[in-house]
Amino acid sequence: MSYFLPHLKSGWHVDQAILNEEQRVVIIRFGHDWDPTCMVMDETLYKIAEKVKNFAVIYLVDITQVPDFNKMYELYDPCTLMFFFRNKHIMIDLGTGNNNKINWAMENGQELIDIIEVVYQGARKGRGLVVSPKDYSTKYKY
Repeated sequence: MSYFLPHLKSGWHVDQAILNEEQRVVIIRFGHDWDPTCMVMDETLYKIAEKVKNFAVIYLVDITQVPDFNKMYELYDPCTLMFFFRNKHIMIDLGTGNNNKINWAMENGQELIDIIEVVYQGARKGRGLVVSPKDYSTKYKY
């Protein structure tokens, strides 16, 4: 479903998308359209895009075509989802230890909507770190 979502083709476009959005959360999926993990994430993002359009905007970035942010944001995973609000990176505590990004595919659209809502509400209050409504740590999965 990646062809339905807007792609940012250069580092300048990514910067402008983050800089110019004043009222909504900017969600950027870094990865490749052909990667199976990204395909699952793109499917979920496409399903929720219409529901979150009032408080979030979703973009896709190919990390091979736009390598500018690979070192800065440590984009080593096949699929990475990051959140920005008013030119500020919003970190999210998911219980995984990595608060900068979501680096796995989320299949449940409602869970992702809940995370986006928490990010939006926390970012509007000026918080740089928000706590996820669900703990994604593996300590309970045996």
